[in-house]
Amino acid sequence: MSEDLKVARHAGTIGAATLLSRVLGLVREQVMAGWFGAGFATDAFNVAFRIPNLLRDLFAEGAMSSAFVPTFTSVRKQQGEDEGWALGRQLMMALLLVLTAICAIGWVLAPPLVRLFAPGFAKIPGKLDLAVLLTRVMLPFLPAVALAAVAMGMLNARGRFAIPALAPALLNVGMVAGGLALIPVCRAWGLPPILAMAFGVVFGGLLQFACQVPALYAEGFRLWPEWPRHAGVLRVASLMVPAMVGLAATQLNLFVSTLIASLLVQGSVSWLTYAFRLMQLPIGVFGVALATVSLTGLSRAAAEQDMPALKNTLSATLRLVFALTVPAALWLAIMARPVIGLLYEHGRFHALDTVQTAGALIMYCIGLPAFAATGVCTRAFYALGNASAAVRASFGAVAVNLALNLLFIGPLRPLGLEHRALALATSLASVANLAQLTLALRKRIGPIGGRRIAGSASRVLLASILAVAPSALALAFTGQSWRGGFVREGLEVGGSLLLTIVTLFATMKLLHVEELPALGALGGTIVDRFRR
Repeated sequence: MSEDLKVARHAGTIGAATLLSRVLGLVREQVMAGWFGAGFATDAFNVAFRIPNLLRDLFAEGAMSSAFVPTFTSVRKQQGEDEGWALGRQLMMALLLVLTAICAIGWVLAPPLVRLFAPGFAKIPGKLDLAVLLTRVMLPFLPAVALAAVAMGMLNARGRFAIPALAPALLNVGMVAGGLALIPVCRAWGLPPILAMAFGVVFGGLLQFACQVPALYAEGFRLWPEWPRHAGVLRVASLMVPAMVGLAATQLNLFVSTLIASLLVQGSVSWLTYAFRLMQLPIGVFGVALATVSLTGLSRAAAEQDMPALKNTLSATLRLVFALTVPAALWLAIMARPVIGLLYEHGRFHALDTVQTAGALIMYCIGLPAFAATGVCTRAFYALGNASAAVRASFGAVAVNLALNLLFIGPLRPLGLEHRALALATSLASVANLAQLTLALRKRIGPIGGRRIAGSASRVLLASILAVAPSALALAFTGQSWRGGFVREGLEVGGSLLLTIVTLFATMKLLHVEELPALGALGGTIVDRFRR
């Protein structure tokens, strides 16, 4: 079996679970939009949630996962299963101790942290205080999701992808089920209803860890308190430091965007958040799934010092990433308003919110393929034990993002892009990040099949343009006729998506896109998983 087919089939398993998670995430966003709209409460919630999310990326799912999987794979290969499980237990204990202390510090520093992230909130009575309260409630989410990330890493390293990929769906289940159940309680106690959603976040984080424990026990893992003294813990920590620095650079981009958005018209933070999360749907289903699978293969090849296998896995994964995300980005950009209208324009989310969120989504779509490909390239450096190059690329992207933000809110302010400019700057910074990473990879391991990747991406781009053309022409001629209730909007969006997929496969076949069999295998795996 070719490398791209292997990657595609494993990614299909993760993609199916991630698709379920993202669909539940959209349900969560619909609940948020319907109950709270895009204004005072949602702005406060989104800023408050961003703080533990930032810490999660730095200490848990992002840096820790990238550092842990290669180390765990190496320990299992060289020292045996028992030592691998001991490393997992001790890393869990170390993270629990460190992150509990960070939560305590975060509780005390919540007011200045929120003021730092969103200085504009202080101008609106009660908004800053609400964000501080929500931040404090959601801080325990951090240690819970860190334990879940260690469990996910151990299962992925053993070739178990389905259960770990399903775990994030429970965050959305916790937020929707727990949040909705607690809204009446909060009202009865005279508390802000949005507080119920914050409690739901913590509940979801706990579920995310708990659901993976039975699968770990089936593999032979046993959980008990164990003081972190394993040499592998220090190895993970040493790899996490540069990874955290690199992720800090990425979070700095989001921080700058949030800060500037808080100074713009009320609702800007929410418009950007809704658009960014919708853009994350194809990245999660395809990009993250492929990056997760590739990390295991890249780590194994690096441990065996098999550079041809490593480059083959990297090239195959990047080609699949572009084959999936380029058409997704084009379709989302073309159908931005109908999709957002269908998903969010209910209750307190109005037509103006749809227009403003769609504008941000179009700008994010420019960088969507680069966002996904960056995750794969970054994991290649972590597998090689050389995170410093990824860190340098991240800081280069921060410089680009900051320069563009200053340009758009300064000399180019008359263009009237407002919050859309922040999304555009983020996309262009992601493209710059990917360019730096690919150049650094070529320098580190030699040619990675760049011409083959570029040729495949070019054919995919042409096929995608032809595939989305009917939807673009239909919208141009019919204007706002897609509006007309949930059923009509659903038929419009669903019909456009189905037509695009059918046309895309036909044009890819006509243009001899070599990844087409792998795309078929990935799609077939996703359908098969849902049938089960």
